[in-house]
Amino acid sequence: MNSKCYCTGWSLVAGLAVGVLALPSLAATLTLDEALRLAENNAPTLIAQDANIQAASSAAIPAGELPDPRLVMGVQNYPIGGPDRWSIDQDFMTMQMVGVRQEMPNSDKRKARIEVADAAVDKAVAQRRVERLNVRQSTALAWISSFSVERKEALFEDLYKDNRLLADAVRAQIAGGRAQPADAVTPRQEAAQLAEQQDDLIRQRALARAALKRWIGSAGSDTPVGGLPEWPVDASGYSHKLQHHPELAAFAPMTREAQAKVNEAVSEKQSDWSWELDYQHRGREFGDMVSVQFSWDLPLFPGSRQNPRIAAKQAELSQLEAQREALSREHTQQLESELADYERLNRAVQRSRESLLPLAREKVELSMASYRSGKGDLNAVVTARRELIEARLKQIDTEEQRALSSARLYFAYGEAGQ
Repeated sequence: MNSKCYCTGWSLVAGLAVGVLALPSLAATLTLDEALRLAENNAPTLIAQDANIQAASSAAIPAGELPDPRLVMGVQNYPIGGPDRWSIDQDFMTMQMVGVRQEMPNSDKRKARIEVADAAVDKAVAQRRVERLNVRQSTALAWISSFSVERKEALFEDLYKDNRLLADAVRAQIAGGRAQPADAVTPRQEAAQLAEQQDDLIRQRALARAALKRWIGSAGSDTPVGGLPEWPVDASGYSHKLQHHPELAAFAPMTREAQAKVNEAVSEKQSDWSWELDYQHRGREFGDMVSVQFSWDLPLFPGSRQNPRIAAKQAELSQLEAQREALSREHTQQLESELADYERLNRAVQRSRESLLPLAREKVELSMASYRSGKGDLNAVVTARRELIEARLKQIDTEEQRALSSARLYFAYGEAGQ
């Protein structure tokens, strides 16, 4: 066997192994669309709403059915005195009875109960739409915040690189006799300040990931990738879709349910009835018998019984109508405030891109040029650099706030109104 070939082969394998181990681990990534999909599939609140719909649908099945019949058993005319006392078959009037009784609620009551059950199903469906909106909106907001933290983290890599270039420039100035040796400390001070800001960024990342994991589980720890969503903001269209917001639309089945409960209370003024069929067995020398009887409720005192219940259900209906009007006004206010805030943020983003950030960069370049030529001092450079850092971080914050505002508008009045 050729030992040279043997060694060469193992060297190749070892080199490949080292190369593989040296590769950076591929972190899992998460797009906004994937986060929304995971939220809809895994959010516990939506699973709870699905169970609520199933419960309401199952409860609606027997809503209009008659009550279960009742088995009736007993002894009638049992003697406790006279010569036949304590005997169950000596007296001709004594009978052993077995029968069935059926309660018959009036038709209006049964109809109202069906309406209540059907409205409860529709209400459960509407409540799920509200929760779906909340889940999707909250997931999008959490993803946007998490993505913005990653943008800041990437920015800090550039900031540290610029800091190292500043340190090189300062050393060159000191070596040329155009700066004081104490100036060498300034870049290190700036680096320490950057490290403090990055520490706070680590905290922000933990908070953002925790918020995202609330809705999508462990996938919330993955790195968000892609870009900030750009949903079109249609102010006039959103105003027209306002009344279709799921929270307002949910009042329709709630109102139907409340009205059906009023009808059910009104139906209490009508008589329910029941029938009963009995077989009665007597002693051998006496014939057996069959009995049929009917009974009716007598709602003779509506002023103290049915009418107060009707008034209570009507008050609940009025309460719902007032609550819907109050919520409609609240959403109108929120929409107008959100639109105004979005317009402000949109102008702020444009101003940052077109004016504030370019001017901050220009100030840094001019101050550095003056410093290198020996006409400016290092403090002016550091101040200009600090202003540029703040401008770049503020730009990310402003773009994040605009994306958050756009998400709230889109999910509440854009997607929800479709």
